[in-house]
Amino acid sequence: MSRLRALPAVAKLLVREDVAAWAARHPRVDVTSALRRSLDEARDAVKGGAPAPSDDRIAARAGEILAASSRAGLRRVVNATGVILHTGLGRAVLPQAAMDALAAEAGGYCLLALDDETNERGRRERFCESILRDLTGCEAATIVNNNAAACMLVLNTMAAGREVIVSRGQLVEIGGAFRMPDVMARSGCRMVEVGCTNKTHLADYRRAIGPDTAAILRVHPSNYRVVGFQSEPSIAELVALGREHGIPVIDDLGSGALVKLGVTFDEPLVSESLEAGAAVVTCSADKLIGGPQGGIILGRKDVVAACDDNQLARALRVGKLDLIALEATLRLFKDPEKLLRDHPTARMLAEPKASVAKRAEALAAAIRAAVPSASPAVVDADAYAGSGALPIRTIPSKAVAVDPPRGASATDCARRLRTGDPSLFVRIDEDRLVLDPRTLQPGEEAQAVAALAALWLTG
Repeated sequence: MSRLRALPAVAKLLVREDVAAWAARHPRVDVTSALRRSLDEARDAVKGGAPAPSDDRIAARAGEILAASSRAGLRRVVNATGVILHTGLGRAVLPQAAMDALAAEAGGYCLLALDDETNERGRRERFCESILRDLTGCEAATIVNNNAAACMLVLNTMAAGREVIVSRGQLVEIGGAFRMPDVMARSGCRMVEVGCTNKTHLADYRRAIGPDTAAILRVHPSNYRVVGFQSEPSIAELVALGREHGIPVIDDLGSGALVKLGVTFDEPLVSESLEAGAAVVTCSADKLIGGPQGGIILGRKDVVAACDDNQLARALRVGKLDLIALEATLRLFKDPEKLLRDHPTARMLAEPKASVAKRAEALAAAIRAAVPSASPAVVDADAYAGSGALPIRTIPSKAVAVDPPRGASATDCARRLRTGDPSLFVRIDEDRLVLDPRTLQPGEEAQAVAALAALWLTG
């Protein structure tokens, strides 16, 4: 086809002045790849009946491809969804203290597993463990790469080849289709289900106890609630039953609440579970604790030591970057005032609606000045903790609703905002774009306005 033959060769495009200049900023292999992709698109268009694009257009499209491919994949985005622990957007925003610690400590060598007094090998989790003892009253603690790993390691350590009793109403499925029965099976223990979905009685546990029972497991249903005609034994009741029979209780708390944060929570505190007598508690580091991804195991010293000695522990352990960030994050919990000021997750969860309303008014005024046709309006909104925390709790908030450009749909506009620079994530409500300033970090209001202005500029 003559129109296909009219398309330039890659070699011809590479010697163009504008293309040659790209080599100063990008590897030649990336430049060549972008040109080939642009030519492939042009060939497909020609085969579909379109006229052959000019060399200038092909080069321009290659430049767009090169710019997009050069952007970091795991790049920072602006979250205006009102979902605080947004799993798809990386869950917890790390506190500045954690970022400062990473910059200060991770740029060189650090005391990961060496004791500076004795010059001998030390536990890499020892610094986080010391803070967790102060915050929760645990005897010992260790860190692995997420809470599912923590639960699996504990079960494998305490109950491999033996029975673990769990309520049917607590056989949770977490994100990505990971299910508690499967985690228990992988740990090597044998699951014994008791009770019903909505009601499990202490007598159900009592009847299930046998000579091969290694532990009783309570799983906090972080991402759902059974309400109405529902009941289950308290952790204290399970511990008392376990003591009668010499059986330890494992409490998988999931979200890992260390404090109440000044708002109404139905999340059990880690310290409360330990005070009730649970032998070991597991929770996430990147949900309500607001740190990097991790799973925390807290409890009796002998249980934690056994987990550390388990060969699985090495496969599940975290690296120095996670431990540096987690240590700095945990330190904030020692000072309640500093926590609410400097801990992003705590601040967003506890910020009063009136405070968010003031920021929403300021955001609406900025949008109105930049894009008058957007017709910004401050509206009532519901924010969410996210990541399975507080699943039936909404957080009263205020947001800014804007109309999409004339002739454009809110769905398409939201996609263009997500793929823009900066990348802005919003909600859609009745074909309007909704921005909740509760989840905007300091200084991000201007980026959100710039993203909206760019959207209107391009139509």
